[in-house]
Amino acid sequence: MKLDSPIFDRIRVKPEEERRPRSAGPACDHPGCGLLATHRAPKGRMREREYWRFCLDHVRAYNHSYNYFAGMSQDDVLRYQKDAVIGHRPTWKMGFNGDAERFDAQDPLDLIREFGPSATRARHERKTAEPRPVHNAERKAFETLGLDIDASAPDIKARFKELVKRNHPDANGGDRSCEERLVEVIQAYNYLKSAKFC
Repeated sequence: MKLDSPIFDRIRVKPEEERRPRSAGPACDHPGCGLLATHRAPKGRMREREYWRFCLDHVRAYNHSYNYFAGMSQDDVLRYQKDAVIGHRPTWKMGFNGDAERFDAQDPLDLIREFGPSATRARHERKTAEPRPVHNAERKAFETLGLDIDASAPDIKARFKELVKRNHPDANGGDRSCEERLVEVIQAYNYLKSAKFC
């Protein structure tokens, strides 16, 4: 039997590629158009996985007039754009999402209680309750500014501004005799600032 005989083609289960009937494909969804739909276009908001089928001319016209945000208020558009940064997924603050008391897990070493949010709160409360030790250089800087050691940050800044205005040569008619005092005040303030007092 010859493999290229016409009789052999009739008994084949699947005819050759060029002899298979080709489907024409879907027609254009635009009313009155019967052309082959070669392009997809999204149907719009809230129908993300649905598409129109259009021919080239009608898909161009559709894309030209398409507006995803049509019907949304300005606040809704801004909220959508803000959520688009994170992919419209919920987010949480970084760190532990729950208390150790509510966390139902085996913790034989008490790591959750030690490093969880309740421990962080306790450390913060302890830190704010304990007075900060004051070193000699810090004590001298407070004396230079004429303040007590327990002065707050706004008090330190206000006193610094007052002393700078008082000792600046421009405020004293160009007299440079207070210039050394001004340098001491600036150095004391910078030291307290670097020591995180203000």
